[in-house]
Amino acid sequence: MDKIIISCAVTGSIHTPSMSPHLPVTADEIADQAVAAAEAGAAVLHLHARNPADGRPSQDPALFAAFLPAIRDRCDAIINITTGGGLGMSLDERLAPAKWAAPEIASLNMGSLNFDISGAAARVPAFRHGWERPYLEMTRDFILSNTFAQIERGLRDLGALGTRFEYECYDVGHLYNLAHFVDRGLVKPPFFVQAIFGILGGIGADHANLMHMKSTADRLFGADYRLSVLAAGRHQMPFVTMGAILGANVRVGLEDSLYIAKGQLARSNAEQVAKIRRILDELSLEVATPDEARAMLRTKGAGGVAF
Repeated sequence: MDKIIISCAVTGSIHTPSMSPHLPVTADEIADQAVAAAEAGAAVLHLHARNPADGRPSQDPALFAAFLPAIRDRCDAIINITTGGGLGMSLDERLAPAKWAAPEIASLNMGSLNFDISGAAARVPAFRHGWERPYLEMTRDFILSNTFAQIERGLRDLGALGTRFEYECYDVGHLYNLAHFVDRGLVKPPFFVQAIFGILGGIGADHANLMHMKSTADRLFGADYRLSVLAAGRHQMPFVTMGAILGANVRVGLEDSLYIAKGQLARSNAEQVAKIRRILDELSLEVATPDEARAMLRTKGAGGVAF
C-alpha cells in the first residue's frame, strides 16, 4: 500500500462559532491551528476564511492573505483552498481566493445537491451572532449549485494557474460527472477524489456506501486516481479508519466534525490529526510527508503559489 495522505480541513463554512469555542475564526487562530495540524502529521491543509468580527464564512482574498503567508512560512504542508466557499455565495465569490493565491490544490465540488444543515440549529442552545441561525435554517430550501458550466469554469480558470484539484464527491453520480470531464480531456490524472459521506442531501454514512463509492471509482478511473475519505460529525473517525484500511487517504478537521470522542469537543484540529495518526500507526500504515504527498498528487510545488 502507498503511504496515506492526511488532510486537515481547518475551519470550513458549515459550523458556526456558537457550536464550539475551539473553532478557529481569526487569521491568527486559523494559522496557528493549521500549523499545529501540519506538525501533528497533516500533509494537506484545506482552508476557508471567516470574518474575524463574527466568524461568518468569507471568500474575501484579503482575509486569506492574512493567514496564508504565515502558514507557508511556518510549515511545508500543501495548501488547499476552497472553491465551495460559504453557502449561498456566487461562483465569482467562491473562485476569488484561489484565483488570487494560485495554490497547489483547490477543492472542486463535482455536482449540485441539496445541502441541508438546518438540523444543527436546534442543537445550539444560544447563538452568539445574529447571522448564525438564519444561515443554518435557510438550507432547508437550498441547493449547492455546481453545474457542468460552473465546474468547467473552475477547471479552466484554476487549471491555467497550475492548480490541481481535490474533487469533492458527495454522491455516486459525482464520480460519473468527474469521468465526463476526464473523457473530455479537461482533467488529467492523478485524480484526488474526496468521497464525502453524511451530509443530508448527499450519500449517507453507511459503510456499504463507502465500498460502493470505492468500487465505482475503481471501475471508472482504475490506477489514475487516489481516493480520500471524509465523513461528517460522529461518523468521522470510523469512516476514515475504514477508508485507510481499504487503501484510501483520509481527511479530518473541525470543518468535518467538532468532536474528538462521543460528547467531547475537540480542542483543536491537531488533536484530530494526532488521533487518526495514532490509529494509522497502530495499523502499521505509513503516513505521507508533504513532499511525498506532492509527488503522489503531482502538484506544482510550494514555489509555484502566488502568496
